[in-house]
Amino acid sequence: MNFADAVLSALTAMRANVLRSVLTVLGIIIGVAAVIVMVAVGSGAQERIDGYIKGLGSNLLLVWPGSTNMGGVKGGRGTRPTLTEDDAAAIQSEVASVQVSAPQVRGSAQVIFGNKNWASTVIGATPEYEDAHNWPIADGRWFGAAEVRGSAKVVLLGRTVAEQLFEGTDPIGQTVRIKTVPFEVVGVLMAKGESLSGQDQDDVMLMPVTTARNRVVGGRQIKARQVHTMYVKVRTPEQIDEAVEDITELLRQRHKIRDGKPDDFSIRNMSQILEARSSSAKVMTLLLAAVASISLIVGGIGIMNIMLVSVTERTREIGLRMAVGARRTDILRQFLIEAVTLSLIGGTIGVATGILASILIARLGEWPTSVSIGSILLAFGFSAAIGVFFGFYPARKAAGLDPIEALRYE
Repeated sequence: MNFADAVLSALTAMRANVLRSVLTVLGIIIGVAAVIVMVAVGSGAQERIDGYIKGLGSNLLLVWPGSTNMGGVKGGRGTRPTLTEDDAAAIQSEVASVQVSAPQVRGSAQVIFGNKNWASTVIGATPEYEDAHNWPIADGRWFGAAEVRGSAKVVLLGRTVAEQLFEGTDPIGQTVRIKTVPFEVVGVLMAKGESLSGQDQDDVMLMPVTTARNRVVGGRQIKARQVHTMYVKVRTPEQIDEAVEDITELLRQRHKIRDGKPDDFSIRNMSQILEARSSSAKVMTLLLAAVASISLIVGGIGIMNIMLVSVTERTREIGLRMAVGARRTDILRQFLIEAVTLSLIGGTIGVATGILASILIARLGEWPTSVSIGSILLAFGFSAAIGVFFGFYPARKAAGLDPIEALRYE
């Protein structure tokens, strides 16, 4: 019996009991589809993180102020305002490896236009914020240094705020009220989408840091020229460590911190944080694929079970084939090909199902998915290997039957 005859015999045997064959391959279909979907979901998360890293840049530092310590009770990071605009200016002018230093204050406020209103995040910043965050405008302009010095009442709107208030109308030049203070809209930011934590980055209003501190988010917690955080963009990723050392030394000098005393600020490397999340996403992808692979093994057990039943049902047929000259290797190959054929049919349908499910998840669940050729080949190859592995024992059992006993089998 040649290979083509063996495949034809396998298909004939499958047609003899269609329902049983369908139920047998169902486990392989589910397993292959699950592997593809899980890898696609994990890869989508990975690409999302990589895109976020690319958007921020791999050379961004975040400088936080210190924490409070009252009566032995320590507050969280940033609870004690220790950073100022002057610190940011000194970092930009005195640290050679720094490209820009962008201080900011942050809060929330209600913005009103006509009979519409929207609660959004307020960020007070300087013109350097655009470069540090790699966040250009879609329309209008950025505010300038003179407007920061003069506490100008100008604002840039994120895409979400602009859509909520203006619904397609050009917002440039319009006047909105933020905490009863009138502001002129001078620009609309490019859309950024959701952050890694699921927050809408476009739900934001940007204004000069002085204006935000004096008129919108100021209060007892923040005094003149104090800021909540600073984003520092280093010239090259290779200078990150050098920049951290130089910024630490400069701020300790400016804050008059003596040797042996702890810093009243902290510096975080944004790219390291995101890369750590990226590594976690890779591990999660592998874990999801491993869990999904269990269903493939279950499907393989189903193939082994049905092939053993098939050997029992076709014992007389096996004896007859041997009686007319079939060798044991022919019987072994016939049943092995049947098992692999079942597995490959299930794998093919499973691949199509997995791709379709990944597309539906991306469109209906609004979650990024990425189906790669590698994941398809992996799942399909694994299904073929499952067919060989779990089909070998039944095939060997069929080939090992005694022809005389097989012919006598009732």
